[in-house]
Parts: sequence; C-alpha cells; structure tokens
Amino acid sequence: MTIRQRHALRGDLLDFTADPGFAAPAGAQGVRYRPDHWLLVEDGRIAGVQADAPDASWERIDHRGRLLMPGFVDTHVHSPQLDVIASYGTELLEWLNTYTFPAERRYADPEVATAGAERFLDALLAHGTTSAVVFPTVHKVSAEALFAGAERRGMRLIAGKILMDRHAPDGLRDDVAQAERDCVDLVQRWHGRGRLAYALTVRFAPTSTSAQMHMAAALLKAYPGTYMQTHVAENRDEVRWVAELFPQARSYLDVYHRHGLLNERAVLAHGIWLDDLDRVLLRETGAQIAHSPSSNLFLGSGLFDWLGAEGQGAHVTLATDVGGGTSLSMIRTLADAYKVQAMRGVKLTAYKALYGATRGAARALGLAHEIGSFDSGCQADVAVWDWATTPLMQHRIGLAQDLHEKLFAWMTLGDERLLQAAYVAGIPRYRRE
Repeated sequence: MTIRQRHALRGDLLDFTADPGFAAPAGAQGVRYRPDHWLLVEDGRIAGVQADAPDASWERIDHRGRLLMPGFVDTHVHSPQLDVIASYGTELLEWLNTYTFPAERRYADPEVATAGAERFLDALLAHGTTSAVVFPTVHKVSAEALFAGAERRGMRLIAGKILMDRHAPDGLRDDVAQAERDCVDLVQRWHGRGRLAYALTVRFAPTSTSAQMHMAAALLKAYPGTYMQTHVAENRDEVRWVAELFPQARSYLDVYHRHGLLNERAVLAHGIWLDDLDRVLLRETGAQIAHSPSSNLFLGSGLFDWLGAEGQGAHVTLATDVGGGTSLSMIRTLADAYKVQAMRGVKLTAYKALYGATRGAARALGLAHEIGSFDSGCQADVAVWDWATTPLMQHRIGLAQDLHEKLFAWMTLGDERLLQAAYVAGIPRYRRE
C-alpha cells in the first residue's frame, strides 16, 4: 500500500497564467492572486488550490498573512563567483582577468569544487531561488559537484562544464578532444537524471575556437533536450573584440548562429548591444536573453532594451549573474531591472518583473509544465515570503491602495531577508531561523 504525502500550505497565493506584458498595472492580464487560500501538495506536486481548509487527511501548514509564490528561476548565474562578488573597480574584460579567472582556477581541486557547490546551492535556496541555469568552471569536477548537490536537494538545475580552449590563463583552458570526452561523460551520467539537464556551456566566443563551438553544436544535436548557454554582447569592448576575431560574422550573435548554437534551448546572457536583425534572429531561433540588470549596472555594461527585444519577438528572462551582479536575490535584481528600464523611458511593472522570474522563465526554458506556477501537476517549488520585516516596509505596504502598489513596494524595498521558507518538490529545504 502506497502512503501519499499530502500537505496544504495556507497563505496569499500569487502566480501568473500569462505574460502581463508592459501594460499599465490596471490593464495587466494573467495575474492570479488568491489571498488566504490553501495550496494542496501531494507527493511533491501541486494538487490544487482552494479557499476552504482541507480535510484532516492533509497536513496543514499555516503561513497565513504571508505571500506564497513559485520559487524563482534564475536563468544565468555563475556558481564559483560568490568568491568575487562585490569586487571593486573594473569593467567586464579586466574584471574577468583580475578577479574571476583566479577564483575559478581553484575549482580544479575537488574539495574546493564540492564546498563551493554546497555553499552556492544553499545560498540559492536561502534567496528563494529553486531552479537555475548555472555556469560552474572549466573543470569537470566543478560540474559534477554542482549536479550532485542539486540532486540531493531535488532542485531543477541546468548546467555544464565551461568550454574554453583559448584566451584564458593556464589552468582554465581545455582542448576540443578532452572537452568533448568530458561533456559526453557528463551528459550520459547527469542529463535527464532526476530534475537535472545538461547545458553545452561556451563561456563566450572569444574563449572558444570555431572547432570547439562546432563540437558543442554537434553534441546539441546528438543529445536531444540538452541546452546551450553562453554570453553575448555584454560590453562594447567585448563586442569589438569579437568583431576582430570573427570578421566574417555579421554580428556577435551571428557568430553563434554560424556555429549552429542557436535554438529554442539556447540561453544567452546580457544581449545589451544587439540590433534589430539580431533580435529577429532570436525570434526565428527561439533563443532567449537572460537579462542581468544588477550586473549590467555594477560593471557599467549598458542598459538592456527589454521592450525592444520583446517587440521583435525575442524571449527575455531574469538573472542575477553573480559575481558581476551584486546579489543572488531575485527581488533585488527585479528592483534593478525597474531602474534600467526607467533609464530607457519604460516603466516595468511588478507583475511583468515577477512573471519574468517565474512562469516567463519556465516557458522560455520549455519547463512550464514543471516549474514557475501553481498549475496542478507542477512541482511544488514554493517560496514563502513575509510581506514586510521592518517598520518602514510595514508602514509603506499598509498604505498600498491595490495589489500592484503593494507588490511594487515589496519588490522595491525587499530582499532575501523576507524569505521565511523554501520548498523544493514539496520538501522544506530552507527555513529562516
């Protein structure tokens, strides 16, 4: 006889049924808010939502007065870069050489890689992020440690060892043949295992030869369902360098297209310095841009044109980046996204921002059947948030006239300290002390 695990979470439930777009808050569609409802979880999956208390066959967990949302989905983040977060004074290329590459070299050590993966995954959960698309390092062991740690926690994770066979320091370069062997072994052991998926991970075009990118494209075709992740058009000096390295390509994005790396499972970080033809190419291939506003502001990279990208049909999701970004908090990242768009003359609603970090990210990754919403059948990845934790927040949110005003104040004033609990597939994986 199978004993079902059934529990019900009570709270203010918020998720989305569709993209609210850039409409004014009053005209936004797809917002699903059910205050003081019960979220029913059976064997780790959403079984339903109801207003009345369930019967005694359900274990009742009372989060009354708190905000319950699907766990955040971070579509671009570097696990080893917690070691260099908040590093002073450089733009992208100098930042990589000064801070990032020395930190990543240490992950060749299995003990460092394991400790780093554990610290990173626990930190994600403590920030309300239950799914992520992650860059480890070039070392195979760093990817293995990340996959193993995510599997133990039951998390949805997409990752893969970084590919870098040129323009990188000693200890951080691979070669095409060895990289292919490592990727094949990792794919065969980890891709599709539990909630894990493999991503062919080209760091960015300057650090991979054409031969290596062609190899990655061949593996994408050979192993259905694998992803591709990389960076594109983050920084103007980087864009100029790519143009020198690949003079035959029309644009930075076209470099990846020519090598067969763009498809509906391609996740490209940043995408600030793209033109209209690039955005059309994103639409035609189904590739997405992982917008990283905190990182773009901190490194002075530029202001991403979110409205323009979506206007051409491209998918846009949200990401912390780290350590170019300044926090693993998606709430703080969304607040920075508002500022970036405000500088471009666009007003980003809390609805649109939160959609991009939940159901929007799930849809762009082809995972809307599993994560990003409270639809029946989805995995019960749930973040439980306080509406306020300081007198100032309590005062401001108490004055809100409607849901959007309340959510916008919450998003603007809040951070990870609002998180009370995080559930992964119905299991509590983080509780605030």
